[in-house]
Amino acid sequence: MNNKSYLEELDCIPSFESKVTNKDFCKTNKSLTTMQINIGKLCNLACKHCHVEAGPTRTEIMDLETMKDCLQVFKENNFSILDITGGAPEMNPNFEWLVKEAIKIGAKVIVRSNLVILNEDKYKHLPEFYAGNKVEVVCSLPYYSAKDADRQRGEGVFQGSIDILKKLNKLGYGKDKSLVLNLVYNPGGAFLPPPQKSLELQYKQKLKNEYGIIFNNLFTITNNPVGRFGSFLKRSNNLEGYMQKLSNSFNSSTVANMMCRNQLSIGWDGKLYD
Repeated sequence: MNNKSYLEELDCIPSFESKVTNKDFCKTNKSLTTMQINIGKLCNLACKHCHVEAGPTRTEIMDLETMKDCLQVFKENNFSILDITGGAPEMNPNFEWLVKEAIKIGAKVIVRSNLVILNEDKYKHLPEFYAGNKVEVVCSLPYYSAKDADRQRGEGVFQGSIDILKKLNKLGYGKDKSLVLNLVYNPGGAFLPPPQKSLELQYKQKLKNEYGIIFNNLFTITNNPVGRFGSFLKRSNNLEGYMQKLSNSFNSSTVANMMCRNQLSIGWDGKLYD
């Protein structure tokens, strides 16, 4: 699928740049703080909303030499945060090496996890590894009920996620100030997420009352209209309506702190994106 062409066909949607009144906000900051690296599209799940189309059959994996190059650039350009994502980044055979080497050069390490990968025998030791290295864990939990979460991610995913969240809590995550546990909510269809603060309150109440789980923050993420989610929008004839919702919901107060202004993104093959 040519993502660029099908989005550009929507002439009714104004460009992002046309909505930004302060054109300085269309530029990257002179100094960057965060390097986010996607270390592979291999994943134990194949979520319906995944914009990178990750899954169990994907073979794209960042190699060790590319990781070394990333760390060299990180050090030379005084980045402070290394944000590791995928796929399921834990499935890259050099994942633990990357985390340890990043910490050696003073990086604050964030790992984006789907949680249930940590239930598999090969990766069951990683919660302790995360805690021992004070890795910030950002994990996806589509909703606080099994029915809604499993609809998006697959049967049994919700309970598996709850099991790992409980384990992370026992290790101090969400309790110790140095062990940060953040959750992420993605909408399950062609609609935008509800207000972040109110949904965070609901998550905290439900997870605490029903499962004894605590966490630091909830981030609501608007689904990107590419990849599997883009294909769904096209198949269901929701693409134009969804893009119109995005345009109508433009929030100028968020522009100054957009990720692309202070972050460099690196693909599994070493290609750079802003």
